[in-house]
Amino acid sequence: MTDLHALQGPVVMGILNVTPDSFSDGGRYADRDAAVAHGVAMRADGAALVDVGGESTRPGAARVDAEEESRRVLPVIRELAAAGVLVSIDTTRASVAAAAIAAGAVAVNDVSGGLADPEMAKVVAAEGVPWVLMHWRGHSQRMQQLAVYGDVVAEVRAELSRRVDDALAAGVAADKIIIDPGLGFAKDAAHNWELTRHLGALLSLGFPLLFASSRKSYLGSLLAGPDGTPRPAGGQRDAATVATSVLAVAAGAWGVRVHQVRDTVDAIAVWKASGAPRLRETA
Repeated sequence: MTDLHALQGPVVMGILNVTPDSFSDGGRYADRDAAVAHGVAMRADGAALVDVGGESTRPGAARVDAEEESRRVLPVIRELAAAGVLVSIDTTRASVAAAAIAAGAVAVNDVSGGLADPEMAKVVAAEGVPWVLMHWRGHSQRMQQLAVYGDVVAEVRAELSRRVDDALAAGVAADKIIIDPGLGFAKDAAHNWELTRHLGALLSLGFPLLFASSRKSYLGSLLAGPDGTPRPAGGQRDAATVATSVLAVAAGAWGVRVHQVRDTVDAIAVWKASGAPRLRETA
């Protein structure tokens, strides 16, 4: 099984949504051939990992059942794995994760951090694959109602720490755990920026951190036009995504998850060539 921690970092994870309703590219890669071609192209552009998801987690999104989620992702994963692309499965369901691993996925990216399906930890532990534990408070249809914090950095850190403890107790190896602050999931723009400024507090937990700002609504709000209309998601927030991704890498993030791979890979190459040290921040 591939050891993601051994990949030369910072790692760029490419996003491949095989859904009709994802916020940025819903429907664009719902066709299997289009999805596989895009995954191969992202690998060629420098993605170390392609993250395949079959259920939209945008705010307000309705859920699909496990059968439909599997129908969307498994053929794509099989073809990408056969083409030599390292694939992670973006799912909150243990059954989908298990089927995806059998199809060739080498990691699980779970936006619920194990909360949505208590069987997920058992699958991950048994398969010995890396597991991205994201900070999460509820499913898409109600998550923004849960964006209430006294101290967002301290609370996200504490809740992620509990997710890690639960994973370890379930038998998941410490060196298979990656954490993600969950920008936009039960968080408003101010929360996202506060977490971005204080990634060191999360890194102090001692685990690699995946940062995923790509095309999210808080960047659209930042780039709003004179009339206050947010910048649309479809490719018009990519420069801001690159900027936030480089900030995260400079702060010590292990990897970034993005829609537009090449620009991010190029920007990280520039940052690395500059010799600029990673920022250090006490928790």
